[in-house]
Amino acid sequence: MRAPVPAPTGADENAAAETGVEDTGAGGAAAKGRRASYRARWRQPVLVAVLLAVSSVCALSLGTPHVPPHRLAGAVLEGEATLAGIVVTELRVPRLVLALVAGACLGAAGLVLQEALRNPLAVPEMLGVSSGAALGVAAPLVLALSLPAAVQPLLAIGGAALGGGLTLLAAGLGRSPSAVLLTGAAVAAALQAALLVLMVMADQLDLQLIYRYLLGSLSARTWDDVAGLWPWLLVVAPALVLCAPVLSVMRLGDEDAEALGVRAHRARLAALAVAVVLIAPVTAVCGPVAWVGFLAPHLARWFTPGAGAVRRLPWSAAWGAVVVAVADVPARLALAPVETPVGAWTALLGVPAGIVLTRSGGRGRSRRRRTEAAEAAEAAEAAGVAGAEGAR
Repeated sequence: MRAPVPAPTGADENAAAETGVEDTGAGGAAAKGRRASYRARWRQPVLVAVLLAVSSVCALSLGTPHVPPHRLAGAVLEGEATLAGIVVTELRVPRLVLALVAGACLGAAGLVLQEALRNPLAVPEMLGVSSGAALGVAAPLVLALSLPAAVQPLLAIGGAALGGGLTLLAAGLGRSPSAVLLTGAAVAAALQAALLVLMVMADQLDLQLIYRYLLGSLSARTWDDVAGLWPWLLVVAPALVLCAPVLSVMRLGDEDAEALGVRAHRARLAALAVAVVLIAPVTAVCGPVAWVGFLAPHLARWFTPGAGAVRRLPWSAAWGAVVVAVADVPARLALAPVETPVGAWTALLGVPAGIVLTRSGGRGRSRRRRTEAAEAAEAAEAAGVAGAEGAR
């Protein structure tokens, strides 16, 4: 026979009210876990939307001439009829669109490389992909080869494939992710040395162009530059969608992936090919914008600690667009009327932020453990209620 439980006295209730401590039990823990999960679910999209909106308004409004935010729509509709319309529609809007597209491509490529190699430090800058693409574009300029602008993405893709292919071949076709990363750093250093040799051979004018290009710049970009990216995006988008589920399987390790029917070596080569097609056209237009492929996946991972590659991929692309759009505002205005390369600002902002996110990686794991504990408490509570009803 169960002993009756005494009701709480007024003193007990007053003490609980004064201390603010509430005996919630398993149900309270589960409710707190649900509320925390709900807040975390909406935190990332709200933050991304706010940052994109603020950076877009600043990119379109600030500068010479200054266009107030409430006049942006009118300036776009006026088009070439006024100076403000020309500046907004022909200079600022294509630059903003290019920043968003380039950032999204670099963010998605960074996540693909990190998931395929199972290493959060695997970025295009450390695998020879960005350096190879830059070498493919800079070499014809120094050698005074007159090539049409439509050929530049092909040269960038060839150089990026050369850098990534050398990395995989030197590492034994990707048998070990850590070997791929270390070998990629060596290949990237060799390609950068080749770029330095080209810079020594260049004259003063070409040297300034190459230097600004190697830092990554969105200056003087037009709708023609934006239009040159769309064919490549139409090619790589379906491949990226098909690649995401395979990346989730590869996180388990090569042996487990092989057991599930995924050939790890071929999947790693396919992931590198997808990353090359994402990075090379952007590098051909903007240059190697540094550290976006490192920072964007870490931001997506920090906000969604328990998610797989399928869920993180769109958020990594979104964070890449945010990083480049935000960094382009000080790049254009900090030292006005002189513009600074956007790649310098992404590196300046991305390196310390990436270090902080890397060091706080355990925070996401602890949040995931708390959520799992709350779900377990809820299940235990449900089991206890069912057992009590059965006893009755």
